Amino acid sequence: MNGGVNKKSGGGKEEEQDGLSVHSPCKAPNSSASSLRKEQSQVDLELKLLEALEIYPPVKLRGIHRHFVLYGLTEYMRRSFNRQFSASDVLQMLDRFYNLEMLKADDEETGILNQVEEFSLPPSYFTKEES
Repeated sequence: MNGGVNKKSGGGKEEEQDGLSVHSPCKAPNSSASSLRKEQSQVDLELKLLEALEIYPPVKLRGIHRHFVLYGLTEYMRRSFNRQFSASDVLQMLDRFYNLEMLKADDEETGILNQVEEFSLPPSYFTKEES
């Protein structure tokens, strides 16, 4: 075989260059170079998000800490990639790994958080100050 030998495959002809077929999985077609970069950046985003979840566990996205954890995740992503991320961007990425419906607050939990109670200091607090 010489450098530009044609190789028959199923009746069609494929050119062979440097020992690799033009359809070799080792060599990406030129048209998919931008999609590979896009896939790689998506992988980088997902990896950074998973790293952030070590600090901000998704279980804390449920309940009163939800907004603080979501803010922490967006800030971690912003610092990692030096660009802005919205809370919806982070939630969209998280949705690929977790069932976010399970993290939504129950009506019972919301009722407890919105419950208003009267508060006053005990009288013993005031007698200690006067002494």
